[in-house]
Amino acid sequence: MDGNRKRGQKLALLSNVNMNLVIRMLQKQVEVYETEGYGNELGILMNPSSSYHAFGPDITFLAEDLMELLEHDLDPEAAGERIDGWFARLEEALVSAQIYYIADAYLQGAELAAADRGRKAALEGLWQRRLEEFCKIHANVRILPYHRLVETLGEENAFSLKMWYMGRILLSNEAQKRLCALILDRVRVESGIPKKVLLLDLDNTLWGGLAGEHDRTPVVLSEEHAGLAYKNLQRLLLEMQKQGVLLGIVSKNNEQDAMEILKKHPHMVLRPEAFAAKRINWTPKHENIREIARELNLGLDSFVFWDDSPAERQLVKEMLPQVEVPDFPDKPEELAPAMAEIFREYFEKAFITEEDRKKTAQYTAFSERNRLREVSGSFEAYLRDLEIAVRRMDPKRHVERLLQLMNKTNQFNLTTRRYTRAQIAELLEDADRGVYLYNVADRFGDNGITAVLIADCSGEVPVLTDFVMSCRIMGRKIEDALVEDVEKDLRSRGWDRLRGMYLPTAKNAPVSGLYERLGYVEVGAAGEKGILYEIGLAKTPERRYDVRMEEQEPEAGK
Repeated sequence: MDGNRKRGQKLALLSNVNMNLVIRMLQKQVEVYETEGYGNELGILMNPSSSYHAFGPDITFLAEDLMELLEHDLDPEAAGERIDGWFARLEEALVSAQIYYIADAYLQGAELAAADRGRKAALEGLWQRRLEEFCKIHANVRILPYHRLVETLGEENAFSLKMWYMGRILLSNEAQKRLCALILDRVRVESGIPKKVLLLDLDNTLWGGLAGEHDRTPVVLSEEHAGLAYKNLQRLLLEMQKQGVLLGIVSKNNEQDAMEILKKHPHMVLRPEAFAAKRINWTPKHENIREIARELNLGLDSFVFWDDSPAERQLVKEMLPQVEVPDFPDKPEELAPAMAEIFREYFEKAFITEEDRKKTAQYTAFSERNRLREVSGSFEAYLRDLEIAVRRMDPKRHVERLLQLMNKTNQFNLTTRRYTRAQIAELLEDADRGVYLYNVADRFGDNGITAVLIADCSGEVPVLTDFVMSCRIMGRKIEDALVEDVEKDLRSRGWDRLRGMYLPTAKNAPVSGLYERLGYVEVGAAGEKGILYEIGLAKTPERRYDVRMEEQEPEAGK
């Protein structure tokens, strides 16, 4: 492999037009499939003996030219049939272990000049609706924003008639470079671990002006001029929050003055409930950030801090080097574009799960649980009052969430083994592996799917090779109930012993003594640094916890 090329995921770019030059650009950075011409993309996908399947890409990008796919027939009924047929054939070829990006459509062609007004948008809409439906059905399929790429460049700059007639190369040199960059960006997102929390200042950040002086100098937040720039920033932040980015406030202010604006200002888009944590006081900001990290039970490396003050940013950089501190723009009109870049760099996810969309509510409930703990007479009373309920879920229905848990959880992770999508797919089909996935809820709300245990039953004694739990449900003895549930299931299948592995890392010290506490006995080593524990299943120790086990989720297709 070329020494300048990045090692990592293997890609394929398939199309019904000539993409050889884009493939050459990509090959300078990553390993890319050498396509067998163009126009037979579905054929090679559906043929298990093709060189494509021998290559075995991790991510396949499908960039279709809609006009070619429609065979230049602009009749909507005929177009609908061709589009449906294309997706039906693709569905037959999908492999669960791979990720697919399908480009949205940009219809272009000489004949559109004489077509009915609106025909272009209508035909693009047919493709878009079918593509969105397809993505909802298949969790491993994403949309590649090709249409936006062309719109940004403009048709006259995106396409090259000369290159099209010479060699069926649709895109101009500049458009090919941008498509290459877009594909590499998607690869980055697929392999990255996003941050979780964006902490924001208030004055001259979420609005212009000072909260404590708004009676004399009105806060700059409106539908015009600089006020609109701040409002548009808030609109963008709200969309980020809906996609699972936790928002927090760290501001030096009188809390009453700031809360009055948050609650009552007519142009305020982000109301108090949009924030998972708030520190509005005169405490040094790095101390407030540490408090929020403890409150949310998250590592400092999960945070991004954004403040208009260079002095505050520098202090946080020095005192909390784990926290990311992006620069702040000089002009209000640059606020939203700067935040869009922050989103892309630190928070963007390839796939948004239901748990992501519920994040703010879940972490707000987390704070309410902490307040309940403070007023409860004892820890036992606190756990009893929580009314915790656990339900075992079908892992095949929740592959994306399973991947998130396995690859992004560090503190409550007994072995910290990471999995590719292909490995997860293989795991779920392995009769000798048991994947126990759990949803946890309580009186304050649904925590979502937050725990997984994996048992390897291929040997003489089953082994818990993985035990992962989200940090937001730690400290409530839920793990006791989960281990007991797995023990009961394995005992019902005829096993009389169970082993568990612990591999220490820099971050999973909180679970170092878990197996001893649960009654397991050390029996040997697991690799160079790991420890292997064992328990007899005929009579396990009595464990006290307040967790109600609910009926299992039905398996997919039942």
